[in-house]
Amino acid sequence: MKRKVDYTWRLAELMAARGLHNTTDLIPLLAERDITLSRPQVYRLVNQRPERVSLMTIAALCDIFDCESTDLFTTTARDARVRKTGTAPPPNVVSLDRTVRPRRANILDE
Repeated sequence: MKRKVDYTWRLAELMAARGLHNTTDLIPLLAERDITLSRPQVYRLVNQRPERVSLMTIAALCDIFDCESTDLFTTTARDARVRKTGTAPPPNVVSLDRTVRPRRANILDE
């Protein structure tokens, strides 16, 4: 059975809880831990959901905010929807009345 895995990135929440309201406040804190990121990179890291983050960056963020990785992002996993092959049609399909059939038209030349 397939599973759908997802995550929620919570860096902005951690920053707000610690009183850091500007993304640029994070740059010197990361630099103290040998993580060099530009202002646009830090902005994207805070305000967007990152697809790839290095483990060193995650470790530095956990050290800065004195938290675990589970506080930085939360994961969810659920079973993927399995398509049923039963006889009941999906709710968006209209069942046709098969007892009434259209007649073939006879076209006569005049």
